[in-house]
Amino acid sequence: MSIKLENVNFTYSPTTAYEIHALKNINLEIRDGEFIGLIGHTGSGKSTLVQHLNGLMKATSGTIYYNGENIYAEGYSMKDLRSKVGLVFQYPEHQLFEVDVLADVCFGPKNQGLSKEEAEERAKRALSMVGLREKYYKQSPFELSGGQKRRVAIAGVLAMEPDVLILDEPTAGLDPKGRDEILEQIKKLHEENHITIILVSHSMEDVAKYVGRIIVMNQGEAMFDGTPKEVFSHYKELEQVGLAAPQVTYIMNALAEKGFGVSTDATTIEEATEEIFRVYQKRQVR
Repeated sequence: MSIKLENVNFTYSPTTAYEIHALKNINLEIRDGEFIGLIGHTGSGKSTLVQHLNGLMKATSGTIYYNGENIYAEGYSMKDLRSKVGLVFQYPEHQLFEVDVLADVCFGPKNQGLSKEEAEERAKRALSMVGLREKYYKQSPFELSGGQKRRVAIAGVLAMEPDVLILDEPTAGLDPKGRDEILEQIKKLHEENHITIILVSHSMEDVAKYVGRIIVMNQGEAMFDGTPKEVFSHYKELEQVGLAAPQVTYIMNALAEKGFGVSTDATTIEEATEEIFRVYQKRQVR
């Protein structure tokens, strides 16, 4: 399974004074089971891009394929696409509207044609997957904390059993504990259910820790596409477009410049600790 974009362009308000070229000739393939981080400064095109992946926005030109089928072909079912490519928006309030949590998460499966019993079974399974306890099921989603609302919004998409889960800034506005809990749940979903995940984030540390591939958007174009180590090796170019690398990258480069002999490709605290300890042990032997 994959999502493939060929020469995708998107323009807001074409042929007007407000015309903005938000996506410029995007060519990407998102393969089954990948955990991808999508980063870029505000206005880089990343949110516009993810809304193309499940047909919420239509390209001005170019083609998008899901599992080899052109999603813009006549008769193609966008409803089916959206049940397989689920998008969780940055603000969970935009997706929550039912009287209680369970009813909210049941909405998607019911819309797929499942019975009340089947929808509830799926909803409870999805709520369990995101770590929300049963005592919240009959509560209004609007009475929950920010982190709990995020969990309900994610569960609402998971209940439709998508193959691809897109999360647009899922930790925005959360405290460190809430952020870590959400990210660990997402990691668990990826590892246990083999769902393809696309994580839109401003946090370089989060992206470096969790994803296997990073796509960097800049002015509507895919500037870099590679592993965290490959992408963050271009930290000086990232700085020029208003981004940065994880703090660990700067620390390791500073140590290398001072002659400590460390490798500079560590992107997480764990990797940096291991590398510094390796160099320390090597010096002790001498």
